[in-house]
Amino acid sequence: MYPHLAHITSKLAALARSGRIVCARKLFDEMPERDTIAWNAMLSGYSQQGFHQEALLLLSQMRTNNLKPDHYTFTSALSASAGLANRLSGQTLHALIVVFGYISFFPVNNALIDMYGKCLGSDDANRVFEDMGFKTEVSWCSLLFAYVNAGRLDVASSVFSVMPKRVVIAWNTMIAGYAKSGEVALCFDLFKKMLEDSCRPDQWTLSALMNSCAEETKNCYGCMIHGFIVKSGWDSALEVSNSIISAYARFSCQNEISKVVQCVGVLNQVSWNAIIDAHMKTGNCHEALLVFQQAPEKNVVSWTSMVAGYARNGNVEQAISFFIDMVRSGMKPDDFTFGAVLHACSSLAAIGLGKTIHACVIQSGYCRYSYIGNGLLNMYAKCGDILDSFSVFNDILEKDLISWNIMLFAFGLYGLSTQALQLFELMVTSGFKPDKVTFIGLLMTCSHSGLIEKGRSVFESMSVLHGISPDIDHVACMVDMLGRAGHLREARELAEKYFSIQSEKIESFEVLFGACSGQGDTEMGAELGEQLLTLEPQNEMSYVLLSNMYCASGQWKEAEIVRRTMAFQQVKKLPGFSWIEVKNEMASFVAGRQSNAYMRELSYILSILESEMRYPLTVACWE
Repeated sequence: MYPHLAHITSKLAALARSGRIVCARKLFDEMPERDTIAWNAMLSGYSQQGFHQEALLLLSQMRTNNLKPDHYTFTSALSASAGLANRLSGQTLHALIVVFGYISFFPVNNALIDMYGKCLGSDDANRVFEDMGFKTEVSWCSLLFAYVNAGRLDVASSVFSVMPKRVVIAWNTMIAGYAKSGEVALCFDLFKKMLEDSCRPDQWTLSALMNSCAEETKNCYGCMIHGFIVKSGWDSALEVSNSIISAYARFSCQNEISKVVQCVGVLNQVSWNAIIDAHMKTGNCHEALLVFQQAPEKNVVSWTSMVAGYARNGNVEQAISFFIDMVRSGMKPDDFTFGAVLHACSSLAAIGLGKTIHACVIQSGYCRYSYIGNGLLNMYAKCGDILDSFSVFNDILEKDLISWNIMLFAFGLYGLSTQALQLFELMVTSGFKPDKVTFIGLLMTCSHSGLIEKGRSVFESMSVLHGISPDIDHVACMVDMLGRAGHLREARELAEKYFSIQSEKIESFEVLFGACSGQGDTEMGAELGEQLLTLEPQNEMSYVLLSNMYCASGQWKEAEIVRRTMAFQQVKKLPGFSWIEVKNEMASFVAGRQSNAYMRELSYILSILESEMRYPLTVACWE
């Protein structure tokens, strides 16, 4: 037996605990002799430091070396399986635990419940719990978490009510579960009962409550909890401060965010990411960039916050540029990063870059995520590639309602009404219940394809067959459809029947006004146009459409009056703007400007195309 084995094992464990896992592994590999304790020390180090895959590989090597694992081995290995949310490896370990006779050990049973809970196997966790003779507080809390993590809050509430002793962790688990599901009132009810039960809340309780407040449209709950946090002295805790920053970001309270940041002493990486996200949510991209640059360390969350923030605030080119910089820096994107950059590509219709990102998604193994699949589907649809869009749709293994709606909209936008209606029938027969968005897509499809009778039928079936009351968007689609077909009187009657609020009338009148302009109905168009000018004196499109309609009917004096009114109101028409992707770079064009570097060459090519389009016509006339 190696004389210094215990001393080296102790040193190995100390290195692993301090985070120097590479040094610990080097020392482990150099050991001339290793017993079960040494293997367990290395295995525990990997598991505690988050190197879960390495921990499971080490267990495999341990068994290859014919060393018998003990209950410490299995506890660490189960923790690794839980960290990976790898239910299959956890079940394999469960079988080995039974074979080696460690199923009666409390730490192993608690680790099994924790593993099944984190792998969404709440029923398996309950079976292990029921088979235990004596249950500790850890056992009860692990089972409670298993049901909360699986979203089974009703069962979790039953477990919570029969717990012998409700410790702080149990209260926190329930409050966090209700917060995640958006049940703010239940969070506060539990918090009140927690105080009545003389159980003192900790930083995790208050952090969960602040996170639940962020789901509310009003910030009164958040202000109340913030006041409680300050009075109870938890405002100096980083986790609590981070949740306060995130909550105020949802409420767009820039001043409050700045005050909280100033009060926080030392910032950790979560704090920096929360501040970046907060500035982005309030639309302050410049401040977010400064914070990002000042952050001592950047992880995938930091980069994703910047990419998603730029995309959300309309700076899509900057979002794509940040994604490219992220990849170049060696940082590996996650599913949220891919979702954010795909949103940017769809907004910019940059299909070249979108296909490159699609390849990265495949390489990274995120294709099975419906969230990413929907992002790809949306990107191809908005870039005009309906074939690739449908291909992605078919490749999504677990389609959700969003997947079906995006594909339905894509078919409708490109005039493929037959495919859209067939897809709707397939969606219903597949067990999906259509929502309001589904019917907007269907009505839009009927409008673009001129399917008037089918559109009327779909509109009626909403409430009769599916129990969905039409709202402003559905009626606007119907008004648009009827207007395009020339049924202007019916369209106006429908708008007046459903809309009583001024804002709703404005939207329906705008749609109807556009239809009048297209159909050449000057009488109704003039009436609607004048009403819109009164209701929205700063809307430039009403002036432009009304003026153009008067010009088309030869009413030059009326057209001139409209233009003078527009000038008097100091309303200016925004210039037309378009762009095209060439060799992965965006070239933009603005009406009335010659800012493009290749304007002379473009004008020359356009003149050639114009002459070529005219020439065949002339030949056809001669023949």
